[in-house]
Amino acid sequence: MNRLPNLDPLRFFLASIVLLFHLPQLSANQGLPYFDGLPIFHRGLEAVYMFFVLSGFLIIRLIYRAKLKGTFSIKDFYIRRILRIFPLYYLVLGFGLVFYNVILPFLNIPFEINYTWKEAFLYNVFFLPNVFAKIYEPGGIIEILWSIGIEEQFYLVIAPLLFLINVKWILRVLSLLLLGYFILYWSDVFEILRKYTFVFFYLFSGGVIAILEERKMLEFLKRSWFFPFIICVATLLYFVTDWFLLEAMWLRSLLTCSLFGFFIHSLAFNNRGVEVNSKILNHLGSISYGIYMFHAIVLNAVVFLFLKLEFLQNLNDNLTIILMLLLTFAGTLLIAHLSYTYFELYFLKLKNRFRK
Repeated sequence: MNRLPNLDPLRFFLASIVLLFHLPQLSANQGLPYFDGLPIFHRGLEAVYMFFVLSGFLIIRLIYRAKLKGTFSIKDFYIRRILRIFPLYYLVLGFGLVFYNVILPFLNIPFEINYTWKEAFLYNVFFLPNVFAKIYEPGGIIEILWSIGIEEQFYLVIAPLLFLINVKWILRVLSLLLLGYFILYWSDVFEILRKYTFVFFYLFSGGVIAILEERKMLEFLKRSWFFPFIICVATLLYFVTDWFLLEAMWLRSLLTCSLFGFFIHSLAFNNRGVEVNSKILNHLGSISYGIYMFHAIVLNAVVFLFLKLEFLQNLNDNLTIILMLLLTFAGTLLIAHLSYTYFELYFLKLKNRFRK
């Protein structure tokens, strides 16, 4: 299956921004030196939001194209999603529960557990890790699974919905869902949606952009280099400056929904022939799911080493910050690569049996 250009390197950069976001947080929490003086260190949530837009863009595009061919199967769709998401999801979830409930007590490291194993099972197995994370604050290794829950919940809704809708109505329905859900999310009546971060409008927005492209309704953006250039510069500035941090959160969400969607479209379809062909970057993008899932584990291990090893404690602050960053990145990339090569690929190869 052909992959759209430039999106694998984007995945890697987004996963890296999430890591940069969490590293100083845990360091500060444990009394270690940290640096978060640049705006990019505070864009981890926005990086996840762009992941959502990208996911909606790719998944809805895939379903739409399959419906046009008359080959869309809900069963095959769910099996492919299960094979991609579940193995690593449950591996990290299981490790996280053992880490906080068994390993930390064994090491005499205090950590408050305010949930039962039954509660952990029910919330995380039945696609509500975002609710579990918000209610119980079970620790970073488990809390990062909130975003996987949003994806799972979205898949449960979008596949049967698009299966039932006539293909000519998909764009209208998605546009209405995007607008309606965005309004509901930011209304005071449905505050619970914000409380548990049910940000499905990001996925809907990606889907709308994908359908617009499939229907050749974005050709006007391709007539000049100006549009993709402005979109890419604006996206870069969003991550490296504070210029676009609008005070009204609904307005900031509206901006990111639009900007991220058109940015992804520019990279994939309006790149003016500019493609990242680096095998290394493309591979790092392929293992970005593992980078996201394992980075909290590696980060905890690195912090533990700096707290317990005397020679590391004697380093100056700047060297400590740099070394922690390098070790966390290197360890995360190594484990993600090994996981992808020797664990995830087994399940990914099975996905080919469920493609038409």
